[in-house]
Amino acid sequence: MTSTTPASTDHDTLDQATIGGVPGAPTAARAAELIGRVAGGKDNAPVRMRAPFTGLAITTIPQATDADVRAVFADARQAQESWAARPVTERQRVLIRLHDLVLERQQEALDLIQVEAGKARIDSFDEVSATALVAAYYGKHSAKFLKPRKHPGVIPLLTRAGEIRHPKGVVGVISPWNYPLALTAMDVLPALAAGNAVVQKPDNQTALSALWLHELAEEAGLPAGVWQVVLGRGSRIGDALVEESDYLCFTGSTPTGKTLAAQVAQRLTSYSLELGGKNPMIVLPDADVARAAAGAVVACFSSAGQLCVSVERIYVHETIREEFTRQFVAKTAALKLGGSLDYTAQMGSLTSEDQLSTVSAHVEDARRTGATVLTGGRPRPDLGPLFYEPTVLTDVTDAAKLFAEETFGPVVSVYGYTDVTDAIEQANDTPFGLNASVWSRNGRAGWEVAARLKAGTVNVNEGYAATFGSVSVPMGGMKESGVGRRNGSDGLLKYTESQSIAIQRGLALRPGRGIPPKLWARGMTVSMRLLRKLR
Repeated sequence: MTSTTPASTDHDTLDQATIGGVPGAPTAARAAELIGRVAGGKDNAPVRMRAPFTGLAITTIPQATDADVRAVFADARQAQESWAARPVTERQRVLIRLHDLVLERQQEALDLIQVEAGKARIDSFDEVSATALVAAYYGKHSAKFLKPRKHPGVIPLLTRAGEIRHPKGVVGVISPWNYPLALTAMDVLPALAAGNAVVQKPDNQTALSALWLHELAEEAGLPAGVWQVVLGRGSRIGDALVEESDYLCFTGSTPTGKTLAAQVAQRLTSYSLELGGKNPMIVLPDADVARAAAGAVVACFSSAGQLCVSVERIYVHETIREEFTRQFVAKTAALKLGGSLDYTAQMGSLTSEDQLSTVSAHVEDARRTGATVLTGGRPRPDLGPLFYEPTVLTDVTDAAKLFAEETFGPVVSVYGYTDVTDAIEQANDTPFGLNASVWSRNGRAGWEVAARLKAGTVNVNEGYAATFGSVSVPMGGMKESGVGRRNGSDGLLKYTESQSIAIQRGLALRPGRGIPPKLWARGMTVSMRLLRKLR
C-alpha cells in the first residue's frame, strides 16, 4: 500500500496557496468565501479545522452562539412564508437547476470533500452522484407527492373528503462529518421542496462541503434566507436548534439521538434520526465467491469504513469460507491508500484523531481477546497522520469490543456458519438495524433471506449502493439505528403536516329534530352494512 501524497506536518500555519496543504486543493481565499456565507458566529471564538491527509489547517470556522441560532430561525420563518407560497413546480425547477450545477462543477466539490473528510476521490464521487440523484428525484416528483388527494367520504356522493399537505415551517438539520455533501442533500432538499425553510448545522470538520452546496442552491434560484447554515458545537447551540425547530432531522450516534429525541418529545414536535449500525453481510453457499469477495471490499472499506451503512460483520457458509476469505484478504491487502486529489487511491484516510483512536483500540482489544489479524491492523503514519490499513479479522469472540460495538472504520470480522437460519439469527443479534447485505446466485433466495433480516435497508449482491442510490425507496434504521426515513415519498412527506377536509351535503350525520335517535341508529346500521359491500 503506497501513498500518492507524502505527509507534511512540520508547521502549523494556514496554507495560503491551497487549503490543508494538499496540492491542487481550492485556495484559502475560496474557503474564506464559503465561510462568509455562515449565519451568526461573529462574537464567538472561531475554531481551526485540519485536513486529515496532512494535519495542516484548512480554515477557521466561526462558532455561533445560542442567541445567533435563535435569530437565524426568526429570519428563516419570515423567508419561509413567501417560499411556501410559491407553486411547488417553481420549487422543483430550483432543484433541477441545482442538479445540473452539481454535475457541471463537481471538481471543486470532489476537492473539498477529499480535503475535509480524507476520502478517496471515488468515494467523494459517490457523494456527488447521490446529491445529483436526490436533486433530480425531488425536482421531478415533489408536485405529485404534495398534490391534494381525494378520499371516500362517510356517505358516498353526500360527503366529499380530501387531504392536503402543509410544510412544517422551519426544519432543523444536524448533519454529520462523514458524508457532508450527500447527507446535506438527502435531508435539506426534500425539506425545501415541501415548502419549508431550513436551518442546518453541519459538522465543523466538513462545513465547506455543505456550504458549497448551499452556494449552488442559491445560484440555482433558491431565495436568500430560505436555507441558512450555522456552525458550532452541539453542546453550545443544540438547545436552540431543538427548541426553535418545527421538525428536527439528525444523523449521528445513537446516544446523541436518544438525547435529542427526549428533548424534542417535550415540545411534541416531530423528528427523524439516522443513528449507528453494526451491519452484517451473509454469503450464502451458492454465492459467486469472486464477486462476493470483491463486493465485500467495497462494502467494508468505502470511505475507510466511515459510512453508516458499511459492513462490519461477514457471515460465510463453511463450504466456501476458506476460498472467500482467501480472495477477500488478497483483494483487501492490494488496496492502494493515498491522499492525492485524483482517482489513483482506492482508500483514503480516517477523518479525525478520535476515529483513529477508536479503530486502533478496537483492533488491539480484539487481538488481546484471541482474534487473528489476516491483513492490515496498523496505522500508517508514513502516509499521513490518520491513515489506517484496511483490516480483516477472524476468530473474533464476544469478549472483543468490536464484536458488538460499532467501529466506524476500515475493520471487518469474518465468521463461519453451517445453517442459514443460524446466520440470520447472528446477523439480527444486535440492538442495531440499519443496513445488511446478502449474496447469492439465486435472486429469490437472496430476497427471502433479506426479508428475514431486521434492517431498514438490505442489498442483495451489493453492499449498500443499490438501496443508497435508489432514491425512490425509503432509507432508514430499525431498532436503535433510528426513527423515520429519508428518500422516496417518505423523505418529503415527513416534512409536512397532513390536513383532512370534508364537505357534507344534504343528509346530516346526526339525527335532527323530529327523528328518534334509536330509529336513526337502526337506519345507519343498515346503511353501514350496505356500504361495506359497495366499497
